[in-house]
Amino acid sequence: MSTAAPRPAAPATSTGWSLGDITVHRVDEIELPRETGPWLLPDATEEVLDQAPWLRPDFADAGVPRLASHSFAVRAGGLRIVVDTGIGNAKPRANPAWNGLDTDFLERLTAAGFPPESVDLVITTHLHTDHVGWNTRLTGDDWVPTFPNARYLTSRTEWDHWSTAELDPARAQMFRDSVHPVRDAGQYDPVDVPERGPGVEVAPGVLLVPAPGHTPGQAAVELRGGDRRALITGDSIHHPVQLSHPHVNSCVDTDPAGAVRTRARLLDALADTGALLLGTHFPQPTAGTVRREDGRYRLLAEPGTALPAAA
Repeated sequence: MSTAAPRPAAPATSTGWSLGDITVHRVDEIELPRETGPWLLPDATEEVLDQAPWLRPDFADAGVPRLASHSFAVRAGGLRIVVDTGIGNAKPRANPAWNGLDTDFLERLTAAGFPPESVDLVITTHLHTDHVGWNTRLTGDDWVPTFPNARYLTSRTEWDHWSTAELDPARAQMFRDSVHPVRDAGQYDPVDVPERGPGVEVAPGVLLVPAPGHTPGQAAVELRGGDRRALITGDSIHHPVQLSHPHVNSCVDTDPAGAVRTRARLLDALADTGALLLGTHFPQPTAGTVRREDGRYRLLAEPGTALPAAA
């Protein structure tokens, strides 16, 4: 049974940001339940949230962080690119909030100008359940690639890690329905992402940047537009509270100390530059610039504008 609310009509526009010759649309899937924040970020207590009053009301309610699931649809160099694909519909999942969803995600993606057949690249920052769900969709009894003409990219370190890891039943199910069908169709393409340096360009102005810690081979996505730079976080930064408190970790980080080092490196490179930070799980307004303030970092929220469908 689906846990999703009845579908609203897909909008004719989507929220997004222009970087000059690159545009980024946020394509919403669902807002995650209130209990997700305390489970995922157990150290992000009400007392910790109180130390960053700018988090409320957008990024936290009275006591817990707010989180969301969405994708970013990027238009760069004439290519249509989807970064992370959320939870997906009709997937059997152990998490009740993710189980058997029935959302209008594909309609929203299409309304933004990214019908599945038009997508050239799908970038998977890491191979976790809530980042690969729309890799596939159910056709009859079979899971088939949602984006039949796309190359699916993830870092080779990430791919190799999960290829040899012992998987629990829930994760094994996710690989069966959301990763292996893409692999079997010959569409997954592991990319060598250097452990250090500026990253590797996979499309004009689109780079995979090493961001290990949450998983061994996670990559963030840097966008270098003609007017501005942006960084899509993946799960290197789950929530803006981690700007104020970079040592707040996710309960599912494979290398907590490495996650802190990655977060510190990314935030230091972004701070006071005017570059846009795009949080993969940040609730609306989703994005902002990073500023150093009183020995910490904070996010200056920058809501997107209503962008017409990509041409």
